[in-house]
Amino acid sequence: MKPVRTAALSILAATTLGLSSHASAGTTLDAVMKKGYVQCGVSDGLPGFSFTDAQGNYKGLDVDVCRAVAAAVFGDASKVRFTPLTAKERFTALQSGEVDVLSRNTTWTSSRDSGMGLHFAGVTYYDGQGFLVNKKLGVKSAKELDGAAVCIQAGTTTELNLADYFRSSGMKYTPITYDKSDETIVALEAGRCDVLTSDQSQLYAQRIKLANPEDYVVLPEVISKEPLGPLVRQGDDEWFNIVRWTLFALLNAEEAGISSANVEKEAASSTNPDVRRLLGADGDYGKDLKVSKDWVVNMVKQVGNYGEMFERNVGMGSELKIARGQNALWNAGGLQYAPPVR
Repeated sequence: MKPVRTAALSILAATTLGLSSHASAGTTLDAVMKKGYVQCGVSDGLPGFSFTDAQGNYKGLDVDVCRAVAAAVFGDASKVRFTPLTAKERFTALQSGEVDVLSRNTTWTSSRDSGMGLHFAGVTYYDGQGFLVNKKLGVKSAKELDGAAVCIQAGTTTELNLADYFRSSGMKYTPITYDKSDETIVALEAGRCDVLTSDQSQLYAQRIKLANPEDYVVLPEVISKEPLGPLVRQGDDEWFNIVRWTLFALLNAEEAGISSANVEKEAASSTNPDVRRLLGADGDYGKDLKVSKDWVVNMVKQVGNYGEMFERNVGMGSELKIARGQNALWNAGGLQYAPPVR
């Protein structure tokens, strides 16, 4: 009798755990649907990624990711609200439920992905840490920065990367930390530090804020790997899958030549099986995500594919004029690669 009782208890425990897990799943999507919008955490002002224009409208690559999620869920990219967050505030805001997704130039690391109760959904921008200096300093390489005063934003991976780089290079430096990225660029311009270090994308974004951007140069060295992407809370696979497959679908759309200009036509007339599955003409792959079968059509029509998002926000069609480089698709020499919608 004892083994039977033990087996019965094991089955009961497994069943209870399964029911508990099922009951807790999908809480973010349920809450999002109930309030009628996605609450998205973004940076407190980074041109090209998340910032407000003169009319107070949010723009940028990270912002467009949030709009794409809203389009996938609601069929309407405008059903999103934004919460500007500093580097110190961002994780707490997501952990506490203040925001549904964090899309804010945040580096994917092991400790953040496993020790903070968070999950990265993918990589929207492959980046690396660099250095911005005034040309009058006469520095051509980061190897010439021994003894420099370095401006840095607190609460970021750049602090540890900076310490590692200077230690391994046998150099010394004086860190000058600020809570906000805008404070670091002001300090550099005012001469309170010799050099500003951050992700190279952020350096290009901050550079255009200077009174005389041409007086400053980004040094050639890249001292770290900084894969940037959106995060969600752990324990909610349903919401995680929606955000992750939003990114994948945007990449697949670009690879298939599907853009905001032709997506409706392709959805109606394409004979390519992969395109038909992606756009909902064949099958109903949105059902697994609890979104409509034309969710990709809605996203691409309203926000564009990944390439369109990159070009207008940070690429050659923007003020930043950053080359695609490693953010090009895999079949164009880059790192961006997405599993198929199938």
